[in-house]
Amino acid sequence: MTRWRLDIAYDGANFSGWAAQPDRRTVQGELETWIPRVLRLDAPTPLTVAGRTDAGVHARGQVAHIDLPDDVDTSSMLRRLARVLDPDVVVKSIRPVPDEFDARFSALWRRYVYRLWDESSRPDPLTRFHVAPVRGHLALDRLNAAGKSLLGLRDFAAFCKYREGATTIRTLLDCHAERLDDPCGTVEVTVRADAFCHSMVRSLVGALTAVASGRRDQGWLDEVAASTSRASSVLVMPACGLTLEEVGYPADEDLADRAAQARSRRSHDELCDTCWED
Repeated sequence: MTRWRLDIAYDGANFSGWAAQPDRRTVQGELETWIPRVLRLDAPTPLTVAGRTDAGVHARGQVAHIDLPDDVDTSSMLRRLARVLDPDVVVKSIRPVPDEFDARFSALWRRYVYRLWDESSRPDPLTRFHVAPVRGHLALDRLNAAGKSLLGLRDFAAFCKYREGATTIRTLLDCHAERLDDPCGTVEVTVRADAFCHSMVRSLVGALTAVASGRRDQGWLDEVAASTSRASSVLVMPACGLTLEEVGYPADEDLADRAAQARSRRSHDELCDTCWED
C-alpha cells in the first residue's frame, strides 16, 4: 500500500460540510463513495483531511490523504473522478507521499480567507454565495490593529464552539485585511494559524468587523479575548464568506516529528511557560 496526497477544491454551498453524515451530502461522503468505484476496489477507502470544514464553507486548498494500492494510475483516477463527481467538487491532484505524512497532524498551518462586502463595496450577484455582506463601513486600519492584538499563542475559547475534550489553545500566526482593487471592492480577511477550533475563524471575523465598523472598541475585544469561555457577544459570521485557501506542511524528514507534536494535547501550562519566558 502507498499513501497518497489529494489536493481538493469545492464549493461548499450545497454540502453539509466535509465530514460524512448519514443521509446528508458531504464532501467526504462523495469522495469515499466514488474513489473505490472508479478504482474497482472492494474495500472502503477512508480519507483523513487537513481541516473539517462546516456546512457552506468553501475550499481551494483542502488536503487529504488516503492509503491505496501501489499501482494506482493517478492520471486515470483523476479523469474518472472528474467524470463522475458533480462540478462543485474537484480533485486537483493526487501524488504519493511518505508513510509519515498525515494530512491533519502533519500540517504546520491552515490559511483561511473570509470575504466581505461593506457599504463601500459594489456587490456582484454572481459571486454572492462566496462573500458575506456587513452593515456599515469597515475601517481596515482598526481591523488590522485588532487582528494584530490577537496574534500568538493563546486560549481562543471565547471564539470557539465548545467541544467535550477539545483544547482551544492555538497559535494565531497571521490576521490581516485588505480591500481588493476589484470592481466590487471586496474586503479579504486572511487568518492563518497552526490549527482552528470549531467556528473560530467566523467568530474572529465577527469580532474584528464589530471593531472595524465602530460598533465595538478595542477594549471590548481585549476583554473578550481574555475570557476562558465562549463569548455570547461575538457574532459568528455566515459560512458562505469563508474559504480554506492553503495548508502548509514541513519537509518530508520532519513530518513524523510534526505529527507527534500536533497530537500532544495543549494545556494552559504552555501559556504560563510562554508568559514566564517573556
